[in-house]
Amino acid sequence: MNQKVQLGYQSTGVPGLDTLLGGGLSEFSFNVIAGAPGSGKTTLAHQIMFALAGEQKKALFFTVLGEPPLKMLRYQQQYSFFDIDKVDAHIRYVNLAEDLRAGDFSGVLERIMREVEAFSPGLVFVDSFRSVIQMAKNGNEGEADLQRFVQELGMRMTSWQATTFLIGEYAKAEVEANPVMTVADGMFLLTQQVTQNSVVRKIRIVKMRGHAHLNGAHTFRITGDGLRIYPRLLPPSASARGWPDQGPLVPIGNAELDQMLGGGVPHGHAVLVVGPSGSGKTILATAFLAQGVRQGEPGIVACFEKAPSRLRNAALADLVRAGTVTLVETRSLDLSIEEILDDLVREIARTGARRVVIDSLSEVGLYLAPEFRDDFRATVFRVLACLASEGVTLLLTMGMEDRFTDLRFSMADASFLADAIIAMRYVEIEGRLSKLISVVKVRGSEHSTDLRRYVITGAGLAIDPSPMRFDGLLSGHPSASKAPDQG
Repeated sequence: MNQKVQLGYQSTGVPGLDTLLGGGLSEFSFNVIAGAPGSGKTTLAHQIMFALAGEQKKALFFTVLGEPPLKMLRYQQQYSFFDIDKVDAHIRYVNLAEDLRAGDFSGVLERIMREVEAFSPGLVFVDSFRSVIQMAKNGNEGEADLQRFVQELGMRMTSWQATTFLIGEYAKAEVEANPVMTVADGMFLLTQQVTQNSVVRKIRIVKMRGHAHLNGAHTFRITGDGLRIYPRLLPPSASARGWPDQGPLVPIGNAELDQMLGGGVPHGHAVLVVGPSGSGKTILATAFLAQGVRQGEPGIVACFEKAPSRLRNAALADLVRAGTVTLVETRSLDLSIEEILDDLVREIARTGARRVVIDSLSEVGLYLAPEFRDDFRATVFRVLACLASEGVTLLLTMGMEDRFTDLRFSMADASFLADAIIAMRYVEIEGRLSKLISVVKVRGSEHSTDLRRYVITGAGLAIDPSPMRFDGLLSGHPSASKAPDQG
């Protein structure tokens, strides 16, 4: 009776890469890591090698005409994944430069096989393989000989039950058109996308035989820990994760505003607070987090320009210092939305936070790389969808220029994605600017449509319990004469 062959998967040790590969790397596969100079190919290879190499699975790293092993090791030792105790014992470096200069593929292949037989590795790396291809173009042997060489190398490595990686400097067009690449079971393409002054690194799994891998280009960063990949994923559907128990309404933390909302907002909703500069959006967000703390709910605030210590209202800084609210802050100018979400999701899991504030979406847009900034509505959708799956109640602030006669509730129509909208604005009354607050929408709630006057005090927002009575708000010239239209 025939039995179906099951591929053995091995974890790569690179955060996010196993997700792209559909669970891990196939054992005994023949892979190509390609990309332009400086894209992170050698670092990726070393990160995988140090994660997998050990007593039961040794690794051979062949260098060709690229950087010599000593120079390469000098820089790779700066990463946290580098384990000096594995070098020589479980990881061996071999320089093939002299063998390649002889101009004979068969000699290079035999040298590789001698080293493999002597060391019995489970992992084999050849860096940089483009040097071999260049030699084929300039020497006596051509592309057909090179392809036979690669096929023979792949067949022998598989028979030795070794997972093999060829590393080379290729442009995207070269990778997909080169006949040598047809031999590979897996192909990783690393790129650096430059737009204006922003640089975003991307990785794409061009192919992976036998794997339901993720398509598309995914953002990654190189840090002191090596590569960290941020897969582009939507959260599981409601039916897959189960419908959450809505529970009681979540109070915002201001008694008058909670009354306007109908008691609060449903658990798990995303509340958009929109208003011009100085209208009190951050103060309201602080009240939302403080209310959670009073109820024993940890909170998270993501800031992108103003640190809590510099806020005029010191309440948020006090919450952060007390450890009841966790600060997620960045100063990067090339952010991807996946990085922001990864930071937030990890902090939610670590702290058990039930309330999250993003202050503000308009500042997020300034820090995002152009590709995310240019499709801002899709970016906001991914934020809301991801955090909704975490079961937190989200409050987002967005700064909007107050044009007095216009009613606008977001940039790029992002307001359509929010579950609730609280609008704050200025009006001119008797020669002075006054502040008004209103609830524009709350899904599934009979909320108030009142326009309420408010002032900012040392204790937060003081909202007038009575609706404002006036004429001509839309013309910017209100006067106390009649109640606002409730339609």
